[in-house]
Amino acid sequence: MEYLHIRITELLQENGISKTRICKDLDFQRGNFNRYCRDEFQRVDANLIIKLCKYFDCTVGDLLEIRDD
Repeated sequence: MEYLHIRITELLQENGISKTRICKDLDFQRGNFNRYCRDEFQRVDANLIIKLCKYFDCTVGDLLEIRDD
């Protein structure tokens, strides 16, 4: 089964940024953020995607990918 993966963890590692820092910078609750990192979400918040793209200076295509289970 296919699912949507948000490459947050990979981008954090590539840029040397901690989850604590990005949550503080984006004013996002850590628990909710961790669910996105673990791909444990049913819906994607469009505003979060925009914030992440601006934060990492990347495109939506750089941030999202479809994976197989």
